[in-house]
Amino acid sequence: MQRFMITDSSDVVRKVGKRILSELDFLVSEAGDAREALTRCQAEIPDYLIVDAGMEGALDLIASIRAMPNGKDVKIYYCVVEADLRKLMAGKRAGASDFLLKPFDRKILTAIFGNRAAAA
Repeated sequence: MQRFMITDSSDVVRKVGKRILSELDFLVSEAGDAREALTRCQAEIPDYLIVDAGMEGALDLIASIRAMPNGKDVKIYYCVVEADLRKLMAGKRAGASDFLLKPFDRKILTAIFGNRAAAA
């Protein structure tokens, strides 16, 4: 089973994402801030990671994960509220693999990740 981590300061966003992704057969963990996410990644690095762009330390978190052993293998989704080119480029420079628009829902997460869990 592939591991997925959702890092977002909103409990609601994490809970909704966890419920949907768990139903897609991911083993989902949560982190409420960048420090907690980094600690959890040091213990066990996920296959996929959603990082909220509005969270303090988001870009540093992405860069820190990329610097870890096996950190280059993590698919990191930088989660933004709007498609702001400067914010998207900052995420890409930090090491984000792709982007995800908030708020996300079952349809969006299933379209992006549905066949990835099954392929593992």
